[in-house]
Amino acid sequence: MPQVTWKGVITFGLVSVPVQLYAATEEHSGPALHQVHAKDGSRIRLKRFCEVEEKEVPYSEIAKAYESPDGRQVVLDDEDLAELPLPSKKVVDVLAFVPAESIDPLMFSKAYYVATADKAPAKPYVLLRDALRESGQIAVTKVTMRTRESLAVLRVHEDTLVLQTCLWPDEVRSAQGMAPDEKVTVRPQELKMARSLMDTLSEDFDLSALHDEYQLALQEVIDAKLAGVEAPHLEEQAEGGEAEVIDLMAVLRSSVKAAKGEHGRGAKGGRAAAGSEADAEATGAGASGGDGAAKPARKAAAGRSGTAAKKTAKATTPAKKATAKKSAARKAS
Repeated sequence: MPQVTWKGVITFGLVSVPVQLYAATEEHSGPALHQVHAKDGSRIRLKRFCEVEEKEVPYSEIAKAYESPDGRQVVLDDEDLAELPLPSKKVVDVLAFVPAESIDPLMFSKAYYVATADKAPAKPYVLLRDALRESGQIAVTKVTMRTRESLAVLRVHEDTLVLQTCLWPDEVRSAQGMAPDEKVTVRPQELKMARSLMDTLSEDFDLSALHDEYQLALQEVIDAKLAGVEAPHLEEQAEGGEAEVIDLMAVLRSSVKAAKGEHGRGAKGGRAAAGSEADAEATGAGASGGDGAAKPARKAAAGRSGTAAKKTAKATTPAKKATAKKSAARKAS
């Protein structure tokens, strides 16, 4: 069981729910690295050094301070920060209930599981959880954790309430100017092919099977260096020059074909047949010049089929003759 991160009360209207929060996520740090002097590998240590006394000070003697524009400084200790006059200090104050899709996921930050506090009644918790679930809404709240007041939402995950802290609206930067400026026309054939690629890539997708490959690659390099062998490395890729004009339909068609090949290795015959029909449909939906490119491909395929048939016929003819001679010899005897 993880440690309790925060204790307080959820309030909506006159209903109060004593709760405590637990971290709902954890980040994998991977192999622990520390700083060294690149020249000789000696360890680099960071020290808390007092400029006035010219000596290192313990962490317990360190406080926070603010320096005003005119150079004056105010020192704030833990007691000052603990006694800030905030109404949301020990309260998850529900401000409103809104549709879940009304909050852009871009605003989401850290998630916490909400559990009932010790000896607290369960009914107010269950009431809030079930009301959120049936309405399809989330609760917009404010809460102060540590030294910061945060916007947050209450939502339901399985049978548990989750408090998800959020960025304030003015902390989300504008996306203006990020999208391409030029006017681009996407043809229906291209959009249809893109959707086909999306559907193919989504077959049998298992999010739980994904993992952090950076950690594995870093561990491989560390193990190789410890063993005194050459560390594995990624093959260098050619640097991109000017953006080249590409045949988008050709790229999409090749992508769909490659994706279907990956999924088709372990697929049943029915799914393989469906994939062939989709390929045929996709080929027919090609861009200008697509039919011209498809005809040589069909001719080449037909040529390969004819050649293979001739080779098979040649290979089976001597076998048939030999079988006939053996049969004639048995009849004569």
